[in-house]
This record gives sequence, structure tokens and C-alpha cells, in this order.
Amino acid sequence: MKNAKTNDIVLITGGTGSFGKSMVNSLLALGYKEIRIFSRDEAKQDEMRTAYRRDELKFYIGDVRDRQSVDKAMRNVDLVFHAAALKQVPSCEFFPLEAVKTNIIGSMNVIDSAVHAGVKSVVCLSTDKAVMPVNAMGMSKALMEKVSQAASRQLNDNETTVSCVRYGNVMCSRGSVIPLFINQIKSGNPLTITDPNMTRFMLSLDDAISLVHFAFEHARQGDIFIKKAPACTVLMLAETLKEMFSGENEIRIIGTRHGEKLFETLASSEELRRSQDMGEYYRVSFDDRDLNYDKYFTEGDVEESLQDDYHSHNTYQLTKDELKELLLALPEVRAALDY
Repeated sequence: MKNAKTNDIVLITGGTGSFGKSMVNSLLALGYKEIRIFSRDEAKQDEMRTAYRRDELKFYIGDVRDRQSVDKAMRNVDLVFHAAALKQVPSCEFFPLEAVKTNIIGSMNVIDSAVHAGVKSVVCLSTDKAVMPVNAMGMSKALMEKVSQAASRQLNDNETTVSCVRYGNVMCSRGSVIPLFINQIKSGNPLTITDPNMTRFMLSLDDAISLVHFAFEHARQGDIFIKKAPACTVLMLAETLKEMFSGENEIRIIGTRHGEKLFETLASSEELRRSQDMGEYYRVSFDDRDLNYDKYFTEGDVEESLQDDYHSHNTYQLTKDELKELLLALPEVRAALDY
């Protein structure tokens, strides 16, 4: 990581979640000497403390909504992974102000605290749902990105670097569809599908962790990094898991949930016009114009205006065999299969 040393202190907000635990494993493997876990759930912190029993891990009870508790955890920190968020689409639909408090105001607290403490770099975790959002969760995450970029406008290159990473649903993360399907297969229950034509990016937790490390290595002020990924339909995913687990379960179509999209969009066409293709990643630079727009007037580029968004309908579509190979690489799937 850029300017990172293993004696740096790392703070992970929302560190007891699926992403946080994987990030901890990665940082421990790299030899970091102090990793701070910041979250409001004392039970999950206690479980994590007991499971790891590592002196490198320090646990801080607090809430990103409470700036004072964030400040206490931020002292002497060098790097911040901001993963704390309300992530479930239906709950944010029913309680949108809670999403505002955590995902927008909470993120602002983390960024402002990090800048005040002189942190080297902050990477904020966003989502595909922030692109042309249709639900409260996506809207709150889109505004989180805007908050981070607004902070970047006020910072020089030698101050705290604030950037974001954006990805879709992570395979086998808590609350995702793969563990649900596996449980339904093993229980003999119908596999519940919202829309068989719905497509989703297939991204592993390891891919998500690599994306964050890449952001720390290459981030400039206000950047958003996107990991390219293949996709498949939800129906293919269900059928593939049925085959792998020798299930005879019925597949039941239950209809789209509140705020769900037919496909995931990771970058809009407008963003792609100011992005850099870095091989496995896109770097989307933020719009650094000021409010004096006449300085930037151009007639436009017809070819650029015809560029499509980058979404799960037009990315590479996996075959069933390729999907099986990806699923078998997941420790959770292998454990469920007793491999």
C-alpha cells in the first residue's frame, strides 16, 4: 500500500462484518502491528476477540453517528477502512432517515475525524446501488461518495487522501443470496428467486479486499475505484447450486423486493468518460470543475455520449462451468459441501 508500513495503525469501521473480518485476516497476514476494530455491536466484538485472540487487534465500542466516539478511536491512526453502513435495501426503504444518519452523516464524521487526526489515507466502501440509485440505500451511498469527494476538494495532495471503492454484492457475504440458497437446498425448501432474469456481478471477498488494497496503493484525492467482474443471472446461480448440492428443490419466483434493480450498474456512462482503465480496475476521477462553468465549455464528443454504462447485463456472462469453478473457490461453499 502507498506509504504504508506494517507499523502503521489501521482503523476499520464496521470491522465485525464480513468485509471487516476478511480485511483483518489480510492485514494480519501482512504483519500489521495494530488493527483497530470500531463498531457498535459488543457481542460481535466479543465473538471476534475470542475467535482471534491476537494482541494486534484492539476493539473500540462506538457509533459512526457519534463523532466523539469516532475521534477517540482515530487517535494516532494512519489508515482508515470505512466499512460501517446500513446495507440492507429493504430496511433502508422502511427507515430511510436511519440510512441518512449512518451512511451519510456517519461517513462525514469518519472523514472529518480522519482529516483532523492527520490520517494518511481513508478508503470508503460504496456500492453499485449508488449509481443512478432507485432505493434509499443507494441514495445514501451516492451521497456518501459526494461527501467524500467534497472533502477531497478541500485537501492538498500532502494531506489525508480520501477515496472510495465501489462494488456489487459480495459472494457469501452476510445476508447475500448464496448462503440463503444453500440453506434452502439443505432444508428441502423452495429456492426463492425475485426475478429469474435478474443479473448480479460475481465478486469474492478476496476480490473486494484486493480492490481496497489497490485503492490504498493508487488513490488520488476523490478517486472511485471499481473492480471489473463477471456476472450471471440469479436463475443460473440457483440452478448451479442445486446441481452442486444434488438438490431437487422447487424454484419459486416471489417477485422483486422493495428497491431492487434488474441489474447492477458499477459505473455510469458519464463516469466512464472520465475514468482510467487500469486493467482489472477502473479509476473514476471526480469532477474537479468549480462553479465557473464557462471556463470548461466544449461542444462535446458524439462518440463519448454514445458510451454505455458498465453493468451486470453487459459485462462478461459466466457459463455454468465457470460459475461452478468460482463457487468452489469459496471456503463457505466448500465447507457446506464437506470438501
